[in-house]
Amino acid sequence: MADGADAIAVRTGRRAPATASGTPRHPRADRLFAAVAGLFVLAQLLLVRPGMGLGWDETVYVSQVTSHTPAAFFSAPRSRGVSLLVAPVASWSSSTELLRVYLALLSGLGLYLALRAWRGLFPARVLATAGAFFATLWVTLFYGPQAMPNYWVAIGALICAGCFVRAREERPGRAALWGVAAGAALMAWMRPTDAVWVTVPLLVLVLVRRHWRLLLALVGGLAAGGVQWVVEAYTGYGGLAERLHEASRIQGDLGWHIAVDDQLRSLGGRALCRPCTGEMPHPVITLWWFVLPLLAVLGLVVAVRARRTARTLIPLACATTAALPYLFMIGYAAPRFLQPAYALLAIPVADALWHLVRAPGGRWRPVAATLVAIGLAGHLAVQLVVLVYTVDRNTDSRRDWARTADELHRLGVRPPCLLTGHEAIPIGYYTGCSSGNTGGNNENTTAAEIVRTARRIPVAAITGPGGEPPAYARSWETHRIGDLRVGVAPRPEPDGTG
Repeated sequence: MADGADAIAVRTGRRAPATASGTPRHPRADRLFAAVAGLFVLAQLLLVRPGMGLGWDETVYVSQVTSHTPAAFFSAPRSRGVSLLVAPVASWSSSTELLRVYLALLSGLGLYLALRAWRGLFPARVLATAGAFFATLWVTLFYGPQAMPNYWVAIGALICAGCFVRAREERPGRAALWGVAAGAALMAWMRPTDAVWVTVPLLVLVLVRRHWRLLLALVGGLAAGGVQWVVEAYTGYGGLAERLHEASRIQGDLGWHIAVDDQLRSLGGRALCRPCTGEMPHPVITLWWFVLPLLAVLGLVVAVRARRTARTLIPLACATTAALPYLFMIGYAAPRFLQPAYALLAIPVADALWHLVRAPGGRWRPVAATLVAIGLAGHLAVQLVVLVYTVDRNTDSRRDWARTADELHRLGVRPPCLLTGHEAIPIGYYTGCSSGNTGGNNENTTAAEIVRTARRIPVAAITGPGGEPPAYARSWETHRIGDLRVGVAPRPEPDGTG
């Protein structure tokens, strides 16, 4: 093998040679990681069009910090991390294109830093391959430039696990401990419950081995990232237990649910599979999902034989616990839920692939290398096909929301205003209106309050295909916008009496 310091570090378990200042030198690794991250950013900008409008969940997160539309209802499972992440742009600009470019650049930087957390623990080629594999999954490319939390949980998981391994194997230094804390904080900042699931193996290991400094870094990071969510639980949801209970209810009552088949159905490009019905995608689309754990196990076998088990077992264990709740404890699926697991599995998978194509002496295995190259090329082609389909479908649905908003403006429903009913949250964002619902997971008002509001500002009730308008809106003037029925309340009088 010709990986210089990286190869030496893997074979011997020692740190790479350092400069006079004591800083390890990994210029080749840094260049590889930067290239992978740069290509990832470029692919996002080319394949996931920056002009694609905001999705439903994105409108909730962005509306919390933007000034051009009221804040949407913030349900119990959500965390403020994404809103703070987009605030540097969304707080002063309503440009979706600018926000997408900003998030694409930020996601590339995150991938680069996550790979650097593992630098020296595996050969540079293995880590670059792991980064490329994760970055070319359609779900990673699609959600990289979006205001959603799961990609950032994945980045935090990679940083936390990598620095954790480094802190265990090397003399514990401040850099590794701060990396553990930062990765844990990033995960908890984005999705506190996911952060707990990812770090379960790490917490068990530090308690068994009594690594108290590592425990302090890990728990401190989780606490720093999750404190806002906990405080908000007491100020807005009646306590932590109540918020967890409400979050469970909104997600369909967490418990024993086999969602493996739901996740398979979502691989065809369904952003949210709830209820998850319909036919399975073509086997070509789901094949990689079955190969992935097999390659990860092979990576573990390779690591055991090379006497570096912990470096592979730790991310593999964290990936397993990260995936468990979304495979066996929830009654629906979204492909983005498993992003942290995919990111962590990418390292043992990449190690296994290089083991297949290279003999221990560094010689190529021509037949194996050809088969792996063909398999990866086919995998990449499938991912790109699903990505293009997903982008096109989501772009169309978001354009429908924008067209509905334009029609509502034409009907006199302009800010300040209130929308209620079918898809009121995303349509409200595009219209510049507040959104209110009297039932369901986003219940935040009552029928009486909506009627009172209609005496002051424009109010519209949206009814989806096949639905019936609410009782309070049946006498309102009805309009058709596409396949929607929209009831517009009588225009308020200047004195607000209706």
